[in-house]
Amino acid sequence: MNLRSLLFVPGDRPDRFAKAGSSGADAVILDLEDAVAPSAKDAARAAVADRLGQERGRARLLVRVNPLGTPLFEADLRALRGLSPNAVMLPKAEGAADVRACAARLAEAGIDAPILPIATETPAAIFGLGSYAEVGDRLAGLTWGAEDLPAAIGASASREADGRFTPPYELARSLALFAAHAAGVAAIETVYPDLRDEAGLLAFATRAARDGFTGMMAIHPAQVAAINAAFTPDAAAVASARRIVAAFAAAPGAGALQVDGRMVDAPHLAQARKLLARAGDIA
Repeated sequence: MNLRSLLFVPGDRPDRFAKAGSSGADAVILDLEDAVAPSAKDAARAAVADRLGQERGRARLLVRVNPLGTPLFEADLRALRGLSPNAVMLPKAEGAADVRACAARLAEAGIDAPILPIATETPAAIFGLGSYAEVGDRLAGLTWGAEDLPAAIGASASREADGRFTPPYELARSLALFAAHAAGVAAIETVYPDLRDEAGLLAFATRAARDGFTGMMAIHPAQVAAINAAFTPDAAAVASARRIVAAFAAAPGAGALQVDGRMVDAPHLAQARKLLARAGDIA
């Protein structure tokens, strides 16, 4: 499942569903959790269930449910019974045990969908990141967040004045990135909250792609184009990757080769193959 951009839309705003689906996002996250007030939860569940029963369209449809083990989660499952979104986003996840428990509950409700955990929203979750490799076959990816965690530990902020993450949240970001790759699943960058800062968004998304994230979440349709651009390999990168793969194909016994004036070896070949696979999925 190649997901460059994942756009949140509140579940109680069905008037926004069509616009989100036509935004160019690879996935739309129909939100039943933080974007929906308690008084609107039932209306959101009905609207999301109705949307899942309609023609899906190009964008994949994910549903962010409420935290596992809560009455709100159980109500979400009752509303989604028998329906199968492309993935279920699980907030406040704390490791493989939560994925197994969620998968079991989804199966009981007849919901056939992989799970996309938000893996850094509680202090305990940080220590469970390495366990996701045990349940990689049940995951649609792995993402992280920098909003709930500072609130949970009493921090005043997770970002510096210039938008950079403070050291604790850089650590959480890095560990989530490595956890996703250890599990063999998509590594999804967190949201960029400043809707007015287009240059900052593009720089943030470009950095995420550089660092090894494969996609990013968005909170407004206007953010989708920049995110897609950042996570789409450009023509020069694709051409370079093809030359590396071709060079090793022509010299299968070589450990290292010179391509475009630089030495490349097995890690460069693996990187080139991943880039070409990603470009092929997008095309």
